[in-house]
Amino acid sequence: MAYEHTPVTVEGKRAVVIGGTSGIGRALARGFAADGADVVATSRSEDSVAEMAAELRDLGAETIEQTCDVTDRETLVDLRDATIDALGGVDVLVTSQSYIARSNLAEGTDDEWDAVFDVQLDGTYRAVQTFAERMDEGSIIAISSISNGLSIPNLVPYTTAKGGIDAFTRVAAKELGPEIRVNAIRPGFVRTEQTGGTYDEGTDRHGEIVRRTTHGRMADPEEMVGAAIYFASDAASYANGSVLTVDDGFTADAFGE
Repeated sequence: MAYEHTPVTVEGKRAVVIGGTSGIGRALARGFAADGADVVATSRSEDSVAEMAAELRDLGAETIEQTCDVTDRETLVDLRDATIDALGGVDVLVTSQSYIARSNLAEGTDDEWDAVFDVQLDGTYRAVQTFAERMDEGSIIAISSISNGLSIPNLVPYTTAKGGIDAFTRVAAKELGPEIRVNAIRPGFVRTEQTGGTYDEGTDRHGEIVRRTTHGRMADPEEMVGAAIYFASDAASYANGSVLTVDDGFTADAFGE
């Protein structure tokens, strides 16, 4: 008897990647397109959106150029409706928008706290709520971070907001499933524009990453694509409310050598 299984692919799916013009989001948008999905990669920058749209078309994807700001619900509605009009629907939503304010508990301000939460946690809430209204079925993937399980100095708002995304993922999965599955990816330390400088080679933090990861390096954004394609694919039909850590063993290294 032949063995049958559901393939891990997003071929033929229609995906929206918020925060999809830089960092991890850009890698996911490109990875989806290369695997056969139609993809809308969006951010607040018109130039970046236009550049990504051209790249996605070169990869064979249908797409549109539509900016969005997760702090403004109306732009999310416009993004959703424009995507549905152009592609006929949305099967996959990725919330990869990011904002970091490097502040500690003693010196942090309300404005810094509010700005991080408005983009990271509140933005995820707005985006998921907006798109779920017109998704009959499909997959939603939130980008979290291993930082919410660590004690990294000067990242109080960011780590707290990312912890909220993990909790939100579990609750949203219960409320929207089984038709819409909601999962999160918790990346480790990834080389992006946002992490540049802080974790560069020669810094104490880079040395700690090298010591605690099995490959002895930070990840490339493209190394998050496989996890996202799995969650977005029909092969993940029983994955709902999951938070998948992709950190090369960093958080598994309790004591090190």
